[in-house]
Amino acid sequence: MKRKVIGIIGSGTNPWREYAEPLAQWIAQQDYHLLTGAGKGVMASASKAFCQVKNRQGVCLGIVPTKPNKTLEFTPKDNYPNPWVEIAIITPLPTFEGNNVERVSRNYICVLSSDLLIALPGNEGTKNEIDLARRFHKLLILFAPESEMPDFPHNLPRTSSFKDVKNFILENLANK
Repeated sequence: MKRKVIGIIGSGTNPWREYAEPLAQWIAQQDYHLLTGAGKGVMASASKAFCQVKNRQGVCLGIVPTKPNKTLEFTPKDNYPNPWVEIAIITPLPTFEGNNVERVSRNYICVLSSDLLIALPGNEGTKNEIDLARRFHKLLILFAPESEMPDFPHNLPRTSSFKDVKNFILENLANK
């Protein structure tokens, strides 16, 4: 049976450690793979916590955006991947810039490659990933204090309870 991939999405600047770290550690203890956008913030705090779990079976995957250059080589953007990414998936796709929601970005790979996504607070890139998850009918839960995600869709499952997130994952991935 295929090992499940859980994507954690969220801020590229704020690490949201109190949410990202226990979640990523639990994901590792369940032997799932972790997928992030390979950057700083939530992506780095989740990746680090995941990799600190000993004897885990899953790996830390990171979708790495690249910067354009004249030789058509795809060079990772500065500060990518974070040091805890174990398998860096280099893509010629850019990060989401917020000005064109139809432009294909690395967010598509993050969403489409995950069996289930957990969204922590973030900005335009996180909102875009949530929109993509909805478009592609991906399992998704928002994990944050209500006050931190007021502009995110209210018809999605959301909680500030780690226990609720664990139950959501177990219930939805048990038969997949």
